[in-house]
Amino acid sequence: MLAGTLLALRDHARVRAIGAVVARYGIQDVMARLGLEQLWPGTQSSAQVDVRDATAPVRLRRALEELGPTFVKLGQILATRNDLLSVEWTQELEKLQGQAAPVPWAIIKTELEQALGQSLEQAFAWFDSDVLAAASMAQVYRARLHDGTPVVVKVQRPGLEPLIQADLRLLGQIARLIQQQGLLPEYRPHDIVRALALAIADELDFTREAANGRTVRDNLAQLDYVLVPRVHDEWTSPTVMVQDYVQGVSPLNGAALQAIEADRRLLARRGAIAFLHMVLEDGVFHADPHPGNIMALPGNRVAFIDFGLVGHLTERRRQQLLILLRAIVDGQADGVATTLLDWSGADDFDWARLEESAQRYVARQSRGLLSISAALMDFMALARENKLMLPPDLALLFKAFITADGVLKRLDPQFDVIAVAQPMIAAMMRRHYSPRRLYDDLQRSLLESRQLAMEAPQLLRLLMHRIRQGKVQARIEVQGLSRLGSALEKAALRLAIAIVTAAFVLVLGPGLLTRGPSWLGLTIFGWAGLAAALIGLVLVLWGYWRRR
Repeated sequence: MLAGTLLALRDHARVRAIGAVVARYGIQDVMARLGLEQLWPGTQSSAQVDVRDATAPVRLRRALEELGPTFVKLGQILATRNDLLSVEWTQELEKLQGQAAPVPWAIIKTELEQALGQSLEQAFAWFDSDVLAAASMAQVYRARLHDGTPVVVKVQRPGLEPLIQADLRLLGQIARLIQQQGLLPEYRPHDIVRALALAIADELDFTREAANGRTVRDNLAQLDYVLVPRVHDEWTSPTVMVQDYVQGVSPLNGAALQAIEADRRLLARRGAIAFLHMVLEDGVFHADPHPGNIMALPGNRVAFIDFGLVGHLTERRRQQLLILLRAIVDGQADGVATTLLDWSGADDFDWARLEESAQRYVARQSRGLLSISAALMDFMALARENKLMLPPDLALLFKAFITADGVLKRLDPQFDVIAVAQPMIAAMMRRHYSPRRLYDDLQRSLLESRQLAMEAPQLLRLLMHRIRQGKVQARIEVQGLSRLGSALEKAALRLAIAIVTAAFVLVLGPGLLTRGPSWLGLTIFGWAGLAAALIGLVLVLWGYWRRR
């Protein structure tokens, strides 16, 4: 309580400004729906803005736009969360634009020259002081380097950081109040505010955006029909970024596409290959592939610009994504439900309800041609229906997938991203389950098992010590405990035999495979190992069949 009061005193002007906007746009009902009306009590609707005919999502979007860059970014993050919000809310929040009235040139010029450490005449052969684009975070200008290279110059608006830090403090306090009162547990407001802070930190440091663009440019270098503009590091700093100017055509501009003799079907295919390469191969992808950030170039080339918002996927996450896609295609409701549970990390859930929802989900996807956009939107609705929250990286990926798929279908209405993805997924699966990869995974597992075996005595001693001191309490109720114990003993014995056998194979196998008489190019020891593997496989399948 005291911390909240001190925070309100510190940022009292901003608190009053936010309260005024809440009243002006009449979004008290929105806050009441979320159980947050007590955060700004006493605010009354004002007639300064006519919102009588506007829906609640529209009023919220307009209020966020007026509140500035922090709240615009918050709305853009919420627009990716179809697992939390219904379509009417996310579609309206997608319209959020960071556009703003431009800062006067005299102020921008001073900031720019200070960041460059020299005058504009020294840095550029030509500089256009007319704003090319003005947003809440930055303004963009055209220029030309002394070597004749046309560039765009992105300059951060001055005075942003104090306002953004005040907003983040207030939002953090609101998230704590919500959590303390037990409101909106499925929304995890603290996680949303943390994601917001990280996203804004990335956007406030243009060197991070430059690094993102450089990484994607290097990753896609093998695709000669893809262009990512080069960043000029010598002129780039946390508040200024200089990169090549791209003269492209919007994928939505039919007349301009015709003028450059674009093959719309080929452009869609190439754009999909580039995006899937980012997601499946590289794990670093453009997270905001809307029509303004994708351009068509002469020669049916595709350009990606603006890497302020980039997603990252670990290799494990990419494998999980493949498992989910396989479960959707094969109609495996259990696989869909299990993947969703793993991703959400939920402890309190209704398995019967989730299983029933997953069965309805796969049934819907099996009707006709599978649409990746519809499947992902429906998957996030499945999460929302069961009050399960996806990790931020996956919510961002799904939204990027849906956005990119929409752009590609505007180019070619018959475009099927699944058909393009299938050979890439097949190649990826072959790499992941190649003999060499399996051998490496087995070695890693043995090393981890060895480390676990070395740590086990210490962990047991610590546990016994705590038991003696009475510091361990447990309440376990298990039916059929004797059967469970027997099953665990058998499983442990099988695991131990498997580990020991694998160790002998790794140590002795390479030598035995080259010794002894051979037949059909394989030594007797090789044939014996193959026979043992086949027998083991038959026993495993037989045991699985018996349990069904």
